[in-house]
Amino acid sequence: MTPAAEDMRCGFVAVIGAPNAGKSTLVNALVGAKVSIVTHKVQTTRARIRGVALFGDTQAVLVDTPGIFKPRRRLDEAMVDAAWGGAADADLILLLVDSELYYEAKHGKEPSSKALVSAEDTDRIIANLKKTQRKVILALNKIDNLPRESLLALTSTLTEHDVFSDVFMISALKGDGLNDLKDYLAAQLPQGPWLYPEDQIADLPMRMLAAEITREKLTLRLHQELPYASTVETELWEEKKDGSVRIEQVIYVERDSQKAIVLGKGGRTIKDIGQQARKEMEENFGRKVHLFLFAKVRERWSQDPERYREMGLDFK
Repeated sequence: MTPAAEDMRCGFVAVIGAPNAGKSTLVNALVGAKVSIVTHKVQTTRARIRGVALFGDTQAVLVDTPGIFKPRRRLDEAMVDAAWGGAADADLILLLVDSELYYEAKHGKEPSSKALVSAEDTDRIIANLKKTQRKVILALNKIDNLPRESLLALTSTLTEHDVFSDVFMISALKGDGLNDLKDYLAAQLPQGPWLYPEDQIADLPMRMLAAEITREKLTLRLHQELPYASTVETELWEEKKDGSVRIEQVIYVERDSQKAIVLGKGGRTIKDIGQQARKEMEENFGRKVHLFLFAKVRERWSQDPERYREMGLDFK
């Protein structure tokens, strides 16, 4: 039931952090539905994706941003710029930290290179947040992987920076601590009318959401073989009279050898990716989906301004 206008609250919450901190998992958990793709591969989220969550009388627009890291390519720079842009425009900023990796880097005897890189990215983010002079919410994620004394030591290390207004210990995957975080966000966001209808869970065009679903299945299937050389675009969305939809998508890669990997022997790989994507689309869209996937080579697609516009990124 929609609350009275005078009781409404609404605002933007930017969820930022190092790659693979669990930002997409957290946004999906707070929304209560899958609006952002999740894989084990870093830098999966490329654009700012807004999930719309309701916490009582409060509508929170959760901005799932790309992971912030030291950029090496033009696409990296555009993704990092998108993340900082999302933070600058938000009413609240939430920094999500992988507690297990950060603790390993700061207190472990022989930290892994993965932990060291993650902690370095996190420290760089905190240093930049200091410059903004804005108070930030700290959420320590994956707390189920650390004992309480380690979490307390980690909290002490991070709060020395004097950047954080509040600290929450959560498991985005298991849901631990999320109710307290929801209550806090609901109380902190400004009074004002809701920006989206009550039943809307994402501010994302359906064509782009469909492309993101396929990209997730592609990434999960070809995690090792196809690192950063692919993108997915929806080229046709055709509404059918029976209520179903015909979707044609192109998986763009940069070389013929990559196209062969996407297709697989006898077209088996792209068929499997299509079946998994179609199933999830039908669950998300609540209708029958006729999905057709094609693989094409587009050399240097990651240097093409049009591809950046498709992903909602700025080309510089």
